[in-house]
Amino acid sequence: MRLSVWLRQHLAAFRALVVLTAIAGICYPLTIFAIGQLPFVSAKAGGSLIERDGRVVGSSLIGQSFTDAHGNPLAGYFQSRPSAADYDGLASGASNLGPEDIIDTPARKSLLTQVCARDRDIADRERVAGGRPFCTKDGVGAVLSVLGPRGADGEVAHPTQVVSVNQVCPATPFVATYRGVRVDCAQPDGDYAAGRITPILGDAPAHPTIPADAVTASGSGLDPHISPEYAALQVARVARERGVSADEVRSFVAAHTTGRTLGFLGEPTVNVVELNLALDEEFPVR
Repeated sequence: MRLSVWLRQHLAAFRALVVLTAIAGICYPLTIFAIGQLPFVSAKAGGSLIERDGRVVGSSLIGQSFTDAHGNPLAGYFQSRPSAADYDGLASGASNLGPEDIIDTPARKSLLTQVCARDRDIADRERVAGGRPFCTKDGVGAVLSVLGPRGADGEVAHPTQVVSVNQVCPATPFVATYRGVRVDCAQPDGDYAAGRITPILGDAPAHPTIPADAVTASGSGLDPHISPEYAALQVARVARERGVSADEVRSFVAAHTTGRTLGFLGEPTVNVVELNLALDEEFPVR
C-alpha cells in the first residue's frame, strides 16, 4: 500500500516536470522567438544593428567610444557619456562607487576625482568654463583631512594639521589655510584617515556648465544616449572640425533627439552612435 502511494506521488511529480518543461522550456521560448520575428519588432530583437556598406558598425542600443588608438577623443565626433564597462556588452555594469567615495588611493582615483577630472578635460576640449562643487581647479576632489583632538560632536575644535588628501606632493593645495592652519599636500605614503574628512564646496556654480551625464557613467555602462545639453556643448567643436556651420550640425542633433517616453517619462536624449554615423555620411571628417 505504501509503495502504491509512493509511486503515485512520484508519477505526479514526473508529469508536472514534463508539463512545466514543455511550457517553460519549449513553448515559451518558441513563442517569444516568433513574436521577435514580427516586422515591427524584428530589428530590435536582432540587436538593432547598424550596417554600412554591408558591414555591421554598431548597434543603436549600445554606446561606443569615439577615440583614437591612444584613447584620446576624436575632435570631429560627438563624445558619448563615460562607461565603467568600456561599452563592452559582456561586462555591462556600473562602477558601484557612491557619493561618499571621495578619497583617492594609490590603487585608483575616487569617484569624486574622476568626475572632477572629466569636467576639467571637457571644459578644455569644448572651450567652455568648467568647474563643479567640491572640485579643485586641477581636477581632483577638494577634500581635507583635519587632524587634531575631537570634541564630543566629532568636530576638531583646534586643528593641529590639515592635509589636502587628493593633492599629492609636490602639488600646491587648493587652499592655503583652513581655520588658521596651513594646508599641506599629501605625502604619497601618508595615512590621513584619522583626521576629520572634510569636503570643501568651493566657489563653483551650483549649476555647472557641463551637465551631469557628461561626467558620470550610466548604470549599464552601455548607454548610447547623451542629454541634449551635452550635445549642444559639443556642436561648435564638431562643426569646426568638419568644416560646416554650427546650424547644420544642430539640425542633425535635432533629427537624432528622442523626446520623453509617452510624453512624460524620462528626459529627451540624443543617440550618439546614430548621430555620428549620419554626420559621417553627410559631412565626413576632413
